[in-house]
Amino acid sequence: MPVAAASKTVSSDHLSKRDFARLAGFIHDYAGIKMPAGKLTMLEGRLRRRVRATGAEDLESYCSWLFDEGHLADEALHLINAVTTNKTDFFREPAHFDFLEHTALPALRDAGVRTIRAWSSACSTGPEAYTMAMMLDDFAARSDGLSYGILATDLDTEVLETARRGIYPADQLDPVPDPLARRYVLRPVDPKRRDVRIAPELRSAIGFARLNLMDDRYPIGSPMHLIFCRNVLIYFDKPTQRAVVARLAEKLTPNGYLFLGHSESITGFDLPLTQVANTVFQRSN
Repeated sequence: MPVAAASKTVSSDHLSKRDFARLAGFIHDYAGIKMPAGKLTMLEGRLRRRVRATGAEDLESYCSWLFDEGHLADEALHLINAVTTNKTDFFREPAHFDFLEHTALPALRDAGVRTIRAWSSACSTGPEAYTMAMMLDDFAARSDGLSYGILATDLDTEVLETARRGIYPADQLDPVPDPLARRYVLRPVDPKRRDVRIAPELRSAIGFARLNLMDDRYPIGSPMHLIFCRNVLIYFDKPTQRAVVARLAEKLTPNGYLFLGHSESITGFDLPLTQVANTVFQRSN
């Protein structure tokens, strides 16, 4: 645990320019996340929980413990968990799921694919992966002999635990269409409870694991027919964006589909991807 020096008399619960630069450099190198000067206050707020958890006196002591006393490797996982952004919703950017239902899934089935492999590469607390599972399970039920499997990964270990449980505030499931909600969302017997749980057949269809998109390789097994990597690239600089998308493209089957966020672009990247819908790309055969 970090202990403040005995001679320290003035508490500093703000980041110095030097400490901010050291943190920003580490966060970018580890997770690819840009940390410009405008995010100073945000970073301070995110890290104060870690200050309390480690027993540091303040942010200055915490940074000294990290960088000067050599504890960065031990704290890295917790630090990255603290600074990652985890905005997510069920059926977020619904046009993607319309494309999935009406174009991508029929095309894969008609091409002879019998087991569809899908990857939610930045799944956060799980709504994207469970939305994918609802769509795939419903489509498989209407397509004789079709099966599927989903991998859901994230950098943040805390949100992965939430995703594995599959328990959410009931109002978070409001975007789920009623027919799917009736099949895949379990309501509590106690009417006073305000949470719901994803049905076990969907939870068992998804494998959750930690993966850093900054890694040089993605050990995910066989290539994927569908990859969702939405609203992640916006946190990266252009070289990092290109490197990540290139690695994702390598993990797509020929004619597989990559879904990016609606504010994201790969314009200017020389990659084997063809745009087939708004922020939907298909791997060249």
